[in-house]
Amino acid sequence: MNVNDIAETDRARFNMVEQQIRTWSVHDARLLQAIFDTPRERFVPPHLSALAFADTELPLVIDGVDTRETMLSPKVEARLAAELQLAPTDCVLEIGTGSGYQAALLSRLSQQVTSIEFESRLSSFARANLARNQISNVIVETGDAHAGWGTAEYDAILVTGSVPAVPDSLKYQLAVGGRLVVIVGRSPIMTACRITRTSAANFEIVQIFDTYVKPLRGTSKSRFKFEPAPEPAGIKQAANR
Repeated sequence: MNVNDIAETDRARFNMVEQQIRTWSVHDARLLQAIFDTPRERFVPPHLSALAFADTELPLVIDGVDTRETMLSPKVEARLAAELQLAPTDCVLEIGTGSGYQAALLSRLSQQVTSIEFESRLSSFARANLARNQISNVIVETGDAHAGWGTAEYDAILVTGSVPAVPDSLKYQLAVGGRLVVIVGRSPIMTACRITRTSAANFEIVQIFDTYVKPLRGTSKSRFKFEPAPEPAGIKQAANR
């Protein structure tokens, strides 16, 4: 690709990928193509469209109302998607829809995405964004999914806000072989982790990178505690920083 031959918006997207995303250990060709094919500028609040490719979180202010939520930075969105290790036949649960952009990315890498948003104003915003971009394999619902959603099992689960701990009920919504990517901890120390269900009662945890994101809505009453040390029988832990 010759960067001098593409339009200004595409040049900004190209620079975002080359300068932010690739440098954050994201090299999967399918994911990078999905980023090029998904117009991030159409998912940010209109008054922030000029910052769509900036290396920063963007506040989700919808029709003048501050939802107190943000879009994650492009490199974090891409890295979280990469760590799900999605296959085209996967069914995905996303907890925390936000603008719908992350769900749109996941939809290009999987068969079906079910995305749950706590804030109804954001649910409507995300549905409109997805419809406007003709993305038909994402279902957006409104509710509190911090401990899981329904009874279906999923091949992959992504939690887009941080949680102080990972509820067992959420881990058991993974199909065997399924991956849960979640940021665990409290400010100022949080770690992105991938939890893989290796059998009916066994899980493997990989610690991926340290970061900070806003807490997921609905997590304040969690009674489950995440420990970086090896967990009880049935849990195997590894590190991948």
